[in-house]
Amino acid sequence: MRIVIAGGHGKIALLLEELLAARGDGVVGLIRNPDHADDVRATGAAPVVCDLESASLDDVAVHLDQADAVVFAAGAGPGSGTARKDTVDRAASVLMADAAERAGVRRFVQVSSMGAGRPPEPGGDEVWAAYIDAKTAAEEDLRRRDLDWTILRPGRLTDDPPTGRVRLEESVPRGALPRADVAAVIAALLDTPGAAGRTLELVGGDAPIEEAVRAHARP
Repeated sequence: MRIVIAGGHGKIALLLEELLAARGDGVVGLIRNPDHADDVRATGAAPVVCDLESASLDDVAVHLDQADAVVFAAGAGPGSGTARKDTVDRAASVLMADAAERAGVRRFVQVSSMGAGRPPEPGGDEVWAAYIDAKTAAEEDLRRRDLDWTILRPGRLTDDPPTGRVRLEESVPRGALPRADVAAVIAALLDTPGAAGRTLELVGGDAPIEEAVRAHARP
């Protein structure tokens, strides 16, 4: 497969790029900062500089030519304010979905967040609330499209070694899991077109990853 990953220098994306490249997939990592190119290249992926906050639809769609799937793993990241939660976590996802439609790429895996789909708790941190609102809006946009989308909502992320075991359901209690396990779940979802049309929450658990993903595949 040829897979294009938005947010190609993120922690999950780098792990996913290495995983996909190691199994022989062609992987493109879209990055904003040219200084990150060597890190992406070291995973076996091809870095492409494309700032999703300023790029046009045509700018992005050209990078999706001949792709089999798109993974949206971009995020404004810690330390960013409310404005960038919207321009990255929502608007960049919308742009990638527009580009997928323009380029004829049907498979689209969106990395969202636990808490999306529900109003933020009143009185909480305004930046966190903006993040959840942006993720919710990005999910809603994707669900309206005629794409083979899967929305993945991981719980609290850690840098612990992978366990290979998760809990993947439409709704799960809050929990944590290693980023490496999230990357492995995304890779399995890319191999499972029957999981399209699902919004799934993900935390650490007891089910082997392949088995957990297969359980959500439609015949």
